[in-house]
Amino acid sequence: MTRLKKLAGVALAAVIGMVGLELGAGLGIPGVGVIDEAQARVGRPATPVSVAGVGRRTTRRVVRRTAYSVAVLPAGCVYGNYYGGYYHRCGNVYYEQSGNVYIQVVFE
Repeated sequence: MTRLKKLAGVALAAVIGMVGLELGAGLGIPGVGVIDEAQARVGRPATPVSVAGVGRRTTRRVVRRTAYSVAVLPAGCVYGNYYGGYYHRCGNVYYEQSGNVYIQVVFE
């Protein structure tokens, strides 16, 4: 009998919750209601179609820091924007500053 009472309580709570959401949507209360359509705006940084969002996500995936670090960079290194982040480019090797050392990064 207690199992049946628990099930009835859960069902009653679900019905009350759904009625509340429908009433909130019907009254036009912002933030209350069932979402019936997508609200994404193309061109905003967090949307999947935007260039900024795609560039940010792919850069996060491909940068890998190695265990190799140096205290002083080799001569002729150029600091700039590479692969969506700012790194020191020394020939074909890239370094990222971390405190007083430079850690080698690899782009995959």
